[in-house]
Amino acid sequence: MIVWVTGASSGLGLHTAQAMAKAGHTVIAGARSFQEGRQNQMHCFPLDVTDDESIQRFTASALKVADHVDCVVHCAGILMLGSCEETTLEEYARVMNTDFFGMVRINQAVLPLMRAQGHGKIMMFSSINGLLGIPFQSAYTAAKHAVEGYAECLQMEVKPFGIQICLVEPGDHRSGSEAYRGHTTGMRQNSPYASFFQKGTAKIHHDEQNGSDPARLGEKVTRAAEKKHLPFRLRIASADQHLAVFLHDLLPPSLNNRILSGYYLKNKESNGSR
Repeated sequence: MIVWVTGASSGLGLHTAQAMAKAGHTVIAGARSFQEGRQNQMHCFPLDVTDDESIQRFTASALKVADHVDCVVHCAGILMLGSCEETTLEEYARVMNTDFFGMVRINQAVLPLMRAQGHGKIMMFSSINGLLGIPFQSAYTAAKHAVEGYAECLQMEVKPFGIQICLVEPGDHRSGSEAYRGHTTGMRQNSPYASFFQKGTAKIHHDEQNGSDPARLGEKVTRAAEKKHLPFRLRIASADQHLAVFLHDLLPPSLNNRILSGYYLKNKESNGSR
C-alpha cells in the first residue's frame, strides 16, 4: 500500500508513519522540518500544509516515488492554549489554517488522483476534542469540530468513486512537540483568567504526559487502513475518555458543563488534589 502521511516529523504523525513502514507499506512522509531523503524506511519530503505551492511540490515528489496513492493520513496539526476572550483572530486563523484547511488543501490535491484510479482511503486525525470542548482549547476544539463536520460531508460525496473516509479520534497520548503547543499572546500573568488557565492547562499537561502509548495508536491506525472497509470513526482513547464522550451526548448541557468544569478548573486546595 502506498501511504502519504502529513505531520510525520513528531507526535502521533511520526508514530503512525513508523507503524505503516514497519508493516511493510511504502510511506511517503511530509513535514515542514523534513529535508528530502530517506529516513527510518520512509521517503521524506518537506511539506507545509498551509502553503499551496508546498503541497504541489510534495505531490509531484510523491508521485515520482509511486505513481498512485492508496491512503492519505492527515496528522499535521498545532495547538494554541488560551482563553476565548484573549485568543486573537490571527491565532484562531493560524490553528484553523493548519488543523482544518490543511486537510482540505491536501484532499483537493489527492481526490482527483483517487477518483481516476477508482479507489482510495483518507484518514483524518480529529480528536476527542472534535466531539466535546474543554477550557482554554477553543481554537483547537473549533478546528477539530470543523474536521468532524467536513468528513461527514466528504464521506457522502466521494463514496460513489470508491473512496473511503475515516475520522481518527485520539484521546490523550504521550507524544507531541512543545513547538506545536503554544500559548496565545493574551495569556499573561495579569489576565483575569490566569488562575483558571494555570489549573486547566496543568491538568491538560498531566493527562497528556500520562496518556496512552502513541506507538499502539500507530499500530491501530495501520490495522484499520489495511482493512477492506475503513471504519468511519476510529476512536483511540482510554475508557474514561470514551465515557466522557458518551456522557456528553447523554447528559443535559448544564450537568455536562459542571462535570468538565469541575475536572479542569476545580480548586486544588479545597479538594485536596493536584
